[in-house]
Amino acid sequence: MEVFIRRLPKVELHLHIEGSLEPELMFEMAERNGISLPYSTIEEARNAYQFEDLQSFLNIYYQGANVLVTERDFFDLTWAYLLRCKADNVIHTEIFFDPQTHTARGIAFDTVINGIFHALRQGEKELGITSKLIMCFLRHLSEEEALETLAQAEPHLNRIVAVGLDSSEIGHPPAKFQRVFTKALAMGLKTVAHAGEEGPASNIWDAMNLLNVSRIDHGVQCTEDPVLVADLAKSRMPLTVCPLSNIKLRVFDSMSDHNILTLLDQGLCVTINSDDPAFFGGYMTDNFLAVNNALHPSRSQLVQLTRNAIEASFISDEEANTLNAALDEFWANHGNDA
Repeated sequence: MEVFIRRLPKVELHLHIEGSLEPELMFEMAERNGISLPYSTIEEARNAYQFEDLQSFLNIYYQGANVLVTERDFFDLTWAYLLRCKADNVIHTEIFFDPQTHTARGIAFDTVINGIFHALRQGEKELGITSKLIMCFLRHLSEEEALETLAQAEPHLNRIVAVGLDSSEIGHPPAKFQRVFTKALAMGLKTVAHAGEEGPASNIWDAMNLLNVSRIDHGVQCTEDPVLVADLAKSRMPLTVCPLSNIKLRVFDSMSDHNILTLLDQGLCVTINSDDPAFFGGYMTDNFLAVNNALHPSRSQLVQLTRNAIEASFISDEEANTLNAALDEFWANHGNDA
């Protein structure tokens, strides 16, 4: 089964590029940019990646992002992630970036997006990994600041497929960002939002009804509301679930408690993703293996998780047909639930 999972074509839809900053690369960037870190060794930094909840994680996450200064830094960060994708057989990825984390430090919006975008294009050319870019608003900041960020993004709309909403969910409901999401939709962008991770099921309803999202990031708290679960199944509203993240942030006590396969069996369009892999203990293959080891899915269930991700992605029908053909070929050669 492990060999099957490693070879399985994968599609990632929930990845914060800043959350893929490994301690080794953090130290490298800190040195070349003359930035001091609160850690004396790489091992000390890795040991500091321990959290009690979402907010304690975010505190360390934003601190680490301080080493990202130049276009080269953002390129190197994205390229390192793409090399992980290649090793994990990720054939398509749709990544989040948080411009406000950087513009607040005086880093130009152009610097951030240019470095990320150029790495993504090189990844498609040299690694064969297709990609899309999603700009997230930090929900602990004001909607006015989000509107300002959207304005900064206007010259780059040809590089961005959607806007999202991340950071602290508790105390920052979707309604807070209804105006900026309405404006983004009018500009031709798609919308996604983190909802139902630490927050209640009502945040999922609000993300759908107020923000008109095309998919829900996380969404595992939907089980609080059976009517919502039924609606999600009927509409095929995608949930970009992040198993290892959910355990690390205590959304579930253990992987054996996770509801991803229950939701899959109920007909929901759930997918597996890595969220902030440098902090949460693993990239895509690690997440699939963790789910397999604890919940023992069938091979057809694992393939369905990738098929769901293709369905949920922001690619053209032609591109989806290409990815599904690759998955069909894999299943023809390796598929058997016996």
